[in-house]
Amino acid sequence: MSNQDEVAENRLRKELPEEVPAPPAAVEEEREVAEPVLTGRQRLAKGLWPPRVTRAQLIVALLLFGLGFGLAVQVASNSDSGNALRGARQEDLVRILDELDDRSQRLEDEKQGLEKQQAELENSSDQAEEARKQTVEKEKQLGILAGTVAAQGPGITMTIEDTKGTVEADMLLDAIQELRAAGAEAIQVNDVRVVAGTYLTDSDDSVSVDGNKINAPFRFKVIGNPQDLEPALNIPGGVVQTLEKEQATVTVERSDKIVVDALRAAKQPDYARSSTR
Repeated sequence: MSNQDEVAENRLRKELPEEVPAPPAAVEEEREVAEPVLTGRQRLAKGLWPPRVTRAQLIVALLLFGLGFGLAVQVASNSDSGNALRGARQEDLVRILDELDDRSQRLEDEKQGLEKQQAELENSSDQAEEARKQTVEKEKQLGILAGTVAAQGPGITMTIEDTKGTVEADMLLDAIQELRAAGAEAIQVNDVRVVAGTYLTDSDDSVSVDGNKINAPFRFKVIGNPQDLEPALNIPGGVVQTLEKEQATVTVERSDKIVVDALRAAKQPDYARSSTR
């Protein structure tokens, strides 16, 4: 063979690809046991389970759970309140609405009175004299509330006969509170004037009002609107029914003129002084 033929044969061998060795038997077996093709739903389920939760995601989940629990408790509480009102009797609902209307009306009347006083002061030619008149009138009003001056006006008289000795201090206190809520402006129990700081206690077989012992029959003289005071005492489950369950006899009478003449001594404060200079 000539040199040219050897060079051509070597060049041909370089250009031809080498033979690919046959795959080992293990590789063939792996190819034969190939994984099955998964559907989209199977791939989604495989990606979601088992869950991979980070610490931040866990904290957020706990916060959301706490928020949801709080909202559920609040909704349940509101539902209970609504159920309580839905379960109330019609006369109780009417009474509640009437009391709210009465309180709103009293506040509106007070507002109009203050606005009237302001207008009188602004329009009066002698503002000093007008201010003096209003001061005297305000002093009388405060004296009635403090029990230092007598008062008269329309109202009711409630008499409680207690032959069994079953009436206690808390029952009389409930009566006073109910009368105040109904708009009572002055109250006297037997010979004791009831004021803002009045307290009642049981004393042996009787009741004490601000340390003054009173005995049955208990007589309440109350100044206020009779049309508000009497119904407040006679509501179902109210003062009158409670006392009658204790075998006491209660009578309520309306009057155009009730005189509350039990007085309290004006008390000089020990420490408080007027800040007006």
